[in-house]
Amino acid sequence: MSKQVRAKKHLGQHFLKDELIAEKIADSIGDVPCKYILEIGPGMGVMTKYLLEKKFETFVIELDLESVGYLSINYSKLKNHIIGGDFLKWDASEVFGKEEYALIGNFPYNISSQIVFKTLEQRDKIPVFAGMFQKEVAERICAKEGSKVYGILSVLCQAFYDVEYLFTVDESVFVPPPKVKSGVMRMVRKENFELGCSPSRLKDIVKGAFNQRRKTLRNALKRFNLPAEVTEQWWASKRAEQLTWQEFVELTNWVEKHEL
Repeated sequence: MSKQVRAKKHLGQHFLKDELIAEKIADSIGDVPCKYILEIGPGMGVMTKYLLEKKFETFVIELDLESVGYLSINYSKLKNHIIGGDFLKWDASEVFGKEEYALIGNFPYNISSQIVFKTLEQRDKIPVFAGMFQKEVAERICAKEGSKVYGILSVLCQAFYDVEYLFTVDESVFVPPPKVKSGVMRMVRKENFELGCSPSRLKDIVKGAFNQRRKTLRNALKRFNLPAEVTEQWWASKRAEQLTWQEFVELTNWVEKHEL
């Protein structure tokens, strides 16, 4: 085995050292309906080894060149399956073509929300998404209306995926230990489901509502140039955190039909 990889602060690296937790996170992907799985940020492969035992074909994408070298030397099963690069800038069709792939990882805290937003943009290719986040982010994705942490991620993820918070991971199982706990969650894409509205307009409405979450929706959504009858709508006097994801879809459908 080659020497250990040094965790790099600028990449937000915290290497998981608990094998039982690593296996449990790998298992969180469940029974995926596609041939391929992509792990983001495998580091030294603590979770990768368990993914490689599963029935699907595992690829990894890693920005850290030292980790890429370590994986190349120590995991022969990953031959031609290691992608050196940044997931946020990477085009999945270069490897998977038009095929779907499941996504998993112990996600760097500093870019985890960006990874989720890219997953939502690529949702037609990603039926299952699972992994470990900062606990606060995992809880936010799975939060229900009325919760203090319910927000943009909650609504958009739940509009396209069924989400589930699975378990919490303590700081002590990492090297170096982070300052916060982690949470593992899974998202499974909703099939045969039609919003009725434009997904991009839904995103605009949800962002507009939560960016001014203290205002009622009639005021928060003023920039959408809505007609006077907006004041008669049941949601006009409510605030963003009071609406379910289904109600945001209903609201967006109304806006698309009534925008001036």
